[in-house]
Amino acid sequence: MPTLAALPKIAAKDFARDLQLSDDELHSLLTLAKHLKQNPEAFRTAARNRSVALLFEKPSLRTRFTFELAVGQMGGNSVFIDGPIGTREPVQDIARNLDRWVDAIVARTFTQQTIDALAKWAAVPVINALSDLYHPCQALADILTLHEHFGDLKGRKLAFLGDGNNVAHSLMLSAARLGMHFALACPEGYLPDSGIRAQAEGLAIISGSTVTITHNPEQALENADAVYTDVWASMGQESEAARRAKIFAPFQVNASAMQQANPEALFLHCLPAHRGEEVTDEVIESKQSAVFDQAENRLHAQKALLLMLLPNQS
Repeated sequence: MPTLAALPKIAAKDFARDLQLSDDELHSLLTLAKHLKQNPEAFRTAARNRSVALLFEKPSLRTRFTFELAVGQMGGNSVFIDGPIGTREPVQDIARNLDRWVDAIVARTFTQQTIDALAKWAAVPVINALSDLYHPCQALADILTLHEHFGDLKGRKLAFLGDGNNVAHSLMLSAARLGMHFALACPEGYLPDSGIRAQAEGLAIISGSTVTITHNPEQALENADAVYTDVWASMGQESEAARRAKIFAPFQVNASAMQQANPEALFLHCLPAHRGEEVTDEVIESKQSAVFDQAENRLHAQKALLLMLLPNQS
């Protein structure tokens, strides 16, 4: 069984945002994740005697289950706490309590500032399990899923229809650095963060790919090898749901939209899906849908991430 010392490591202490993984580290993580998926028994004690804290401000199915299972299936243990972070006591105190007890902190928060504060004050690795700006663990699973279906991703096109949100940010960064063309079609007023877009465009220049931001779904879907969408109103935006439903209706992924992409295009969704809103039943249940492959791959990608972030055992 490979020891932690023999596994590739991430130079950064934390995974608070996507680009804290170098290109080589990202490729190593994907390779390790595939190996973990194919050989789970070989790693069942790889995190023995390791403990991970899960701090969740937002509800979760896939993120909680896959991190708890990832730690447990590799011989470690996790402690789950839900509720606001930094209200009962300051974030810097929480971080410095936890780093005396656990080997890593996984946080799912409303703001990136909370993730960054935990990373600043904790001596152990902090993993971003979702914030308002990024969803990097989801992007790892998505890229792993695309690799399994297509092999080399250079020159492939990923189209995202919907809000320029945290998922779109992480996918845009990951696609651009891997040489995938990325096209986001969103309504006016729902553009991605300008700074993250600029980062992605810079990465695309290096990799030879393109980043396209448009308000025209047909333009985004043209020649797409994969079509991605997400809920129109994220957690914390429930009061905007009715208004957003009208604005985003032209961006629904339905059979007609999929026909505008390449014939064998995959359909992707980070879930949970609001069926009949951002995606129709016929698409999510079609043979082109890989949404449950994505959900499964959260487990394997996060196992690899944990093993590459955890310090070597003494």
